[in-house]
Amino acid sequence: MIEWFTMAGWSPYLAGAGIGILIWTVFVLSDHPLGCSTGFSSTAGMVEAGLSGGKTREMPYYRNFVPCIDWYWVLIIGIVIGAFLSSFLSGTFAIVAVPPSFAAAVGPDAAFRFAVALIGGILVGLGARWAGGCTSGHGISGTLQLALSSWVAAACFFIGGILVAGLLFGFRFP
Repeated sequence: MIEWFTMAGWSPYLAGAGIGILIWTVFVLSDHPLGCSTGFSSTAGMVEAGLSGGKTREMPYYRNFVPCIDWYWVLIIGIVIGAFLSSFLSGTFAIVAVPPSFAAAVGPDAAFRFAVALIGGILVGLGARWAGGCTSGHGISGTLQLALSSWVAAACFFIGGILVAGLLFGFRFP
């Protein structure tokens, strides 16, 4: 069993089945969908509430999504800790400012890489809030519930990902 935790890569089929079991368990135990974007917006709300002296709770968005430490927030912490433990135990942990694939596609400039990552993260966060959920919220929880909006969102995630990857790294067909 310990060997399983030290593997550098897992079968995508087993990982997918594990996510399926996880989401069923989440629905049974909490009656809430699984997703991460709510945790990030909650974090932003808590930071803003600390800086604004509590005026954040008067904002219409934060009346519906009260910024607090809840299970969505703890899920994000768990993902970060789990990713670290997985990379550490498998011996693949490394701090890399510019991944080789990014350097090959657009250059090795670390400041540019940081700017691209920051802008991309902001756009993904805005898109997730605008769409009413992120890839895990729509792609896993929403499709499990057979929500049409989630099926459309999941299709758009794949189409957008394929197009951007093709533009950045070149379209290659077998």
